[in-house]
Amino acid sequence: MDDRQQLSTLVSRLGRWLDDKSPGDGRALFTEDAEAHTLGGVARGVDALVEQARRNHTVPTQHFITDPLIDVNGDKAAISANLLVVFAHESGPRMLGERYDLQASRTVDGWRLSRVQARPIWEVANA
Repeated sequence: MDDRQQLSTLVSRLGRWLDDKSPGDGRALFTEDAEAHTLGGVARGVDALVEQARRNHTVPTQHFITDPLIDVNGDKAAISANLLVVFAHESGPRMLGERYDLQASRTVDGWRLSRVQARPIWEVANA
């Protein structure tokens, strides 16, 4: 696979990982010093990032990550993608439309995300 295919797969794995309630330690997805800036807070370091994801994804979710635009510059990459996430609360679904701005680094184990920035665009609660 070329870099763009690997990075696109990495982005898809991020959504599936969140929907599966953040199994494992996250090191197959993130660098050790990864940062996440989301509606759920800011986390620095892979362990804090995993804990934040688990804390904020307690109900069933489904992440639809589409239209990734990938710019590779050597061992670094910038990825922009659309995100639609549905939180299936008992009181009704909450839907968020966001833009992901991601950064990735090539490591000895392959591409890993080093930064996740989620920018909210819209939200519908109890749809």
